[in-house]
Amino acid sequence: MKTNLHKIILVVFFLSLINELVNCQLYDWRGPDRTGVYNETNLLTEWPENGPDLLWEINGIGNGYSSVTISENTIYITGKKEEVDVLTALTLDGKKKWETVYGKSWNITYPDSRCTATYYNGRLFVVSGQGDLVCIDTDGNIIWSVNYFKMYNASAPRHGISESPLIVGNKVIATPGGNKASVVAFNIETGNVIWEAEPLNEGTQYVNPKLVEHGGKKIVITFSTNYILAVDSENGNILWSEYYTGHNIGDERRRINHTITPIFRDGCIFVTSGYNHMGLKLKLSDDGTSAEVVWRSNDIDPHHGGVVLLDKYLYSSTYENNSLGSWICVDWTTGKTMWIKKWYNKGSIISADGMIYIYEEKSGHVGLVRPDKTKLDIINEFQITKGEGPHWAHLVIRDGNLYIRHGDNLMVYSIKAS
Repeated sequence: MKTNLHKIILVVFFLSLINELVNCQLYDWRGPDRTGVYNETNLLTEWPENGPDLLWEINGIGNGYSSVTISENTIYITGKKEEVDVLTALTLDGKKKWETVYGKSWNITYPDSRCTATYYNGRLFVVSGQGDLVCIDTDGNIIWSVNYFKMYNASAPRHGISESPLIVGNKVIATPGGNKASVVAFNIETGNVIWEAEPLNEGTQYVNPKLVEHGGKKIVITFSTNYILAVDSENGNILWSEYYTGHNIGDERRRINHTITPIFRDGCIFVTSGYNHMGLKLKLSDDGTSAEVVWRSNDIDPHHGGVVLLDKYLYSSTYENNSLGSWICVDWTTGKTMWIKKWYNKGSIISADGMIYIYEEKSGHVGLVRPDKTKLDIINEFQITKGEGPHWAHLVIRDGNLYIRHGDNLMVYSIKAS
């Protein structure tokens, strides 16, 4: 009898442990660690002539430039409807489960939702275009909400707030900027403030911050208007700041719009931005309290399409003007430009299973690319024709499916090899 009871107790314990591990999964902007490299295998290395098979599509999700976030059994996506931002939950075959209004949308320039929801431990974290940081459960109920821009008397950048919340342990990280706090950590359970990083008297940007673990610290890397910031996630202390604008003196850029999540590998950080800004590789000190420039590149300056690091090479796009750009490969070690090639236009980039996926922003062509340091090796391409506006939403790959959002439309394609 006791033996059977012990077995039952062990089974319950392990089931609860498995459930806890599943619930604690983090699903985030641009995949694992915000790298743009998805942990997928057995994907197609060549598509049919007209592109991969369309599994399903849906409209009515609201207009937006954000990407999907997918938990174990639900797809989440933000969108703008009239004057509000909404979070929509869908089944894995595209049926609507619920829709929740979570804040006021941006309504001036490019007034569509931008925030990609962050899923952690059975909760969703989103930011509206006007600064409402909101925690929502998986039934669509709002647990807590705080407008951190109003709280810190901060000014939104000219295109609205585009942040996707960063989760670090029991903290939700947000970056209001201004003269009260550059970065703030909120309690994940209550929305109460845990710490405030020193203000730099500078505005925030459009960057989704990057968490790096180095020198025994968990460090948040992000941008203000002119600086690259490294903040200790434990206490909010600014470990170092790099005057990014100083690396760009002499060029003729007219705007400061930083959008690119940094890349981290082997104690080094790569940062870049569009508008002819410099790409920088920085090496952190052993304890993470300082950083020095390893190399600079005039060439790699994606507008807002991201960067992926594969093997020893950075792949991305370039900025010529707001409407035009090319694609680029740069040596991670030296900063040498390996190639710059035209393909329709600039756009976003991700990777999975050793291949690259690019999505150009003007006419919606999607390309399957074989990584190659000598050339842009396009294997196949097809075009997205549904939806309106720029093709700015980043691609997402999950369980062999390719998710593409354009405006009010979401399309899902099968790219799993048979």
